[in-house]
Amino acid sequence: MQDSLLQRSLAAVWHPCTQMKQHDSAGQSPLPLLPIVRGEGPWLIGVDGQRWLDGISSWWVNLFGHCNPRINAALREQLETLEHVLLAGCTHAPVVELSERLSALTGGRLGHCFYGSDGASATEIALKMSAHYWRNVGRPEKNRYLCLAGGYHGETVGALGVTDIAVFRDAYAPLIRAATVLPSPDSRQGADASRIAADALAAHLEAHHAETAALIVEPLVQCAAGMAMHEPEYLRLARKLCDRYEVHLICDEIAVGFGRTGSFFAHEQAGIHPDFLCLSKGITGGYLPLSVVMTRNAIYEAFYDDATARGFLHSHSYTGNPLACRAALATLDIFEQDDVLAGNIERGRHIDARLRPLADHPKVRHYRRRGMIFAFDIDSDPGFGRRYYRAALKYGVLLRPIGNTVYLMPPYILGDAEIELLGRVAGEVLEETLTP
Repeated sequence: MQDSLLQRSLAAVWHPCTQMKQHDSAGQSPLPLLPIVRGEGPWLIGVDGQRWLDGISSWWVNLFGHCNPRINAALREQLETLEHVLLAGCTHAPVVELSERLSALTGGRLGHCFYGSDGASATEIALKMSAHYWRNVGRPEKNRYLCLAGGYHGETVGALGVTDIAVFRDAYAPLIRAATVLPSPDSRQGADASRIAADALAAHLEAHHAETAALIVEPLVQCAAGMAMHEPEYLRLARKLCDRYEVHLICDEIAVGFGRTGSFFAHEQAGIHPDFLCLSKGITGGYLPLSVVMTRNAIYEAFYDDATARGFLHSHSYTGNPLACRAALATLDIFEQDDVLAGNIERGRHIDARLRPLADHPKVRHYRRRGMIFAFDIDSDPGFGRRYYRAALKYGVLLRPIGNTVYLMPPYILGDAEIELLGRVAGEVLEETLTP
C-alpha cells in the first residue's frame, strides 16, 4: 500500500520546494516521500503505522497538534452553517469577529483587516496597499521597497521582489522588480549587528526616502535565512527611521506571529507598532489556508472615497472564507483559555535545557533560541542537511534543516516524553550524520 501511494504521488503530484528527481529512486540523492494517512497531536502517522514526531509543525503552521478536538468541533459546527460566501458585497459573523479580535490584540492600533489565502498573498497585499496609499495621498513617486539581506516574504512575483534568497529568486529575475537589499541585523554577525544595520537603513533613507514606500522586515527571526535572529533594538531603530522619513514599516509575521517568538506578535518585544502586519501560517492552527494584512485606520481612510479607482480592488475568490475564519477563532480561543504563552515559557525552557548542551559540540556554531524557535549551525559539508533529515526520520522525528542550520519549531503541546525524544534524536542524529 505504501509503495503504491508513493508511486502514484510521483506520477501525478508536483511537490513544492522540491527537486522532484530527489524523491525518485533514479535520482542521485533520493529523499523519501512520507506517506501520511493521519495526524494525532504532535504525531504524523504513515500508511504502515510508522510514527514521526512533527518537530517543525508541518512547515511552521501547526500550533496545537494535528486533529485538535476543539478546532475540529468548531469546523464541524461551521460546516452546518456556512461553508463560503464571497466577501465582495457580503459579510459574515466569523470574519467580523476575527477582525475585531485581531484588532484588539494590537490595542486597536491596527483597525482594519484585509484577507488573502496564504503568506505570499499577504505580502503582495501589503506592498500594493502601501504604494497605492502614497498614490492616493498625492505622492505616487513613493513606490520603491526596502528589504533585508536573507529576507524571505513569499514566492509570487511581487513577494520575490522583496525576497533575498537566490535559489527562490534568481530563475525569475527577468520578471521581478527588485527592491533595495539592506544589511541584516543577524546577531551572528556580532553584538553591534542591529546598530550597523540601522545605520545602513538611515543612510539609505536620507538619500532615497522620497521614492521609498515601505521597508519590509521579519521581526526577530528571518526564518528561511537559517533562523537568523536579531535583537528587538533593530525594530525600535527602524520604526523611528521610518517615522522620520515617512516610510511605511511592514512587519511580516507570517512565520513568527502567534506566539512563535514568545510574545503573541513578535514586534511586541520591541514596543513598536507597524503600519502593516502580515499574518498567516499559524493563524488557523495549521488547518486551512488563510492570511490577513492588518493596517492603521489612517491608511484605510486614504482609500475611502467616492471614486472606485481610489479603492483597494485586490481580491481573492476565497477571501475571508468562513471555515478558515472559524478555525482561526478556535485557535484564538485556545490561546486565551489555556494561557498558551505562559505555558510555552516552561515548555521552551525544558526544550532549551535538552538542546543547549549541543552548543558545546565542536561542530556546532551559534546555538540560539527565540521563544519556541531553536536553531544551531553545523560546520560540515553541504550534504549534511539531507543526511540529517533522513537519519532523523529513522528515529521517528521529522526535522528539515535549512542548509546546514538545524532548527526545531515544534507545536505547543509537547509533553515531557516528546521533548525528551526530540532532544535525544537531535543530538544522536548529529553525530551520525557529520561524516558523509
